Amino acid sequence: MTPAEIVERALAEDVGTGDVTTSLCVPADRQASGVFRVRERVVVAGVELLPLIYEHIDFQVADGTVLETGQEIARVHGSARTLLTRERVALNFLQHLSGIATMAHKYVDAVAGTGCRILDTRKTTPGLRQLEKAAARAGGVTNHRMGLFDAILIKNNHITAAGGVRAALDAVKHSKLPVEIEVRTRAELDDALAGGATHLLLDNLTPAEAREWIRHINHRATVELSGGITLQTVRAYAETGADFISVGAITHSAPAVDIHFRLELD
Repeated sequence: MTPAEIVERALAEDVGTGDVTTSLCVPADRQASGVFRVRERVVVAGVELLPLIYEHIDFQVADGTVLETGQEIARVHGSARTLLTRERVALNFLQHLSGIATMAHKYVDAVAGTGCRILDTRKTTPGLRQLEKAAARAGGVTNHRMGLFDAILIKNNHITAAGGVRAALDAVKHSKLPVEIEVRTRAELDDALAGGATHLLLDNLTPAEAREWIRHINHRATVELSGGITLQTVRAYAETGADFISVGAITHSAPAVDIHFRLELD
């Protein structure tokens, strides 16, 4: 689904047969401007949707811009009725997507200088993955695979269904897509390395365990860590020597940020 289609659906859901409050209270010929402003420190995302919501954009910052309390994201202009009718949809996108970008930025800052990169995941809102991954990218993380179609990630249930680590790796060895495999035990780890794995996912280890496993891997494969890693623990995991850390919370648990809209009559 394209961003334009997502916006169209959101407007149809909210406006329905018409904005009865605005049509009754606001004269049809009244013109106005509107300002979107942040009420806290925010990394902005979702701004590229505003031209799909409003016809006249007088000013807007770029996605990924860091704004301090009180600074403006954008100014829009046009019919007062249109500005008001579309206010909530615009705010919903800006607050949610900027929340993701802001959370992403915090994780990236937390591992600065370690050489470890933060990845997002597929734990996204159904139908909004493209927008949420763009927001995560605006916050500085590296996008993991977009879906089930653009990379191979062999997880524990795939290994079980395939009949083991080596069987799973043998089944995908002729694919031209990137291949990553999750290992849960040292035996699986050695099996994966012997089978030619070049990208390993280590899940639910402590930082001490991760450091030991990464030392054993000894640069024979790139390493991604995942599993309940928080802002409080991510630095310790990054310092184990991991190449990547994937964090589902960036998209599935980022709180909406405080952004408001104020109308100014011409």
